[in-house]
Amino acid sequence: MAKPRIFISSTFYDLRQVRANIDLFLEQLGYEPVRNEEGEIPYGKENALEDYCYKEIKGVDILVSIVGGRYGNESNNKSDSISQLELKTALKENKQVYIFIDKNVLSEYETYLINKDNHTLYKYVDDKRIYQFIEEIKSLSTNNAIYGFETASDITKFLKEQFAGLFQSFLEDQIRIKEVSLIKGLEKTAQTLNKLVNYLSDENKDQSDEINRILTINHPLVERIKNELDIPYNFYIEGKEDLDGLLKARGYEFEGNTDRMISSDEEEPHYIWYKETNKKKFTLHIFKKIFDDDDKLKFIRKSDWNNDNFSLVIEENAWVPNKDDLPF
Repeated sequence: MAKPRIFISSTFYDLRQVRANIDLFLEQLGYEPVRNEEGEIPYGKENALEDYCYKEIKGVDILVSIVGGRYGNESNNKSDSISQLELKTALKENKQVYIFIDKNVLSEYETYLINKDNHTLYKYVDDKRIYQFIEEIKSLSTNNAIYGFETASDITKFLKEQFAGLFQSFLEDQIRIKEVSLIKGLEKTAQTLNKLVNYLSDENKDQSDEINRILTINHPLVERIKNELDIPYNFYIEGKEDLDGLLKARGYEFEGNTDRMISSDEEEPHYIWYKETNKKKFTLHIFKKIFDDDDKLKFIRKSDWNNDNFSLVIEENAWVPNKDDLPF
C-alpha cells in the first residue's frame, strides 16, 4: 500500500534530535519519512550530493521545513543554504509545505526588520541571511504559513492536527468523486438534449411524452436546484430516482415524505431530503404533485411553475465537534 512520503528539511547538527523525533512520529502514523542522513535518498556519481536531494523532493507528497539558528552549508548557487533551496524546490514543485521556525529566531526577526540596513549582530542566528530568507518566504502570496516551535513536540502536535484536516478533506473529496461519476453519466445525454431543445418550439411541447422528456433538461425544478445548490453544470432529471442520485452525491439523505401546510386549512404531500455539517443543517422540500404516480417528473411550463414547489431551509447547527477528537 502506498504511503505518504514526507521530506524532513533542516540543518543537521543543531536540529538532529528534532529531526529524529519527527521521523519517529511519522513512522508511527504509518507514513514514510525521508531524511538524507538515513540513506533514504539514492545518490549517483554524476552530480553533487545536494542535487539528488532536490530531485527526491519532486517525488514526495509533503515537505516539513525546520529553521533554527544555523545557516548551514551553502548550496551550489551560493545564494541559499542547502536547506533553504530544498524548501524553494518544494514550493516550485507546488508541494504541500509546513514551515517551522525556532521561536527565539522568530522573535528576533522583528528586530532584524528594524535594523536590516544596519550592521547588527544577532543573538539567535549565526548568519543574518536566515532572516533575509524568512522575509522572502513571508512575501510569498501562497503556501507560506510559518509556525514557531520550542520543542519537537510542538511540531508533531501541529502536524497531527494538520494531517487530520487533510484526512477530512480527503473524505469530502470522495463525495465529490461520486458526483463526478454522475456527471459523466449525464454529460452525453445533456449535450444531445441541449441541441434538441434549440429546435423545439412552444407549440410542440405537448405532442408526445418523448418530447416532454427531452424538455425536462430545462424543467423549472432543474433550474431551482442548480441555483439553490450552486451546481455549475447541466443535468437531467427524469424522475425521483435521478433526483435521489444527484442529491446523494452532494451529501443529502432522503428522509421520507409527509404533509406540509400550504395554507391555514390545506396540506400538500412533499418529499424531504436533509444534509448536516458541523455548522449548518440543510432541509430540502419538494412537493410530490410535480411527480406522477410512477414518480416521473411532470413537464411544467415556466409560466405555470410555483416557487413553493421547492424550498431549501438552512439552519445553524449548535453542535460543534471537539477539535481534539482526531483520527490519529
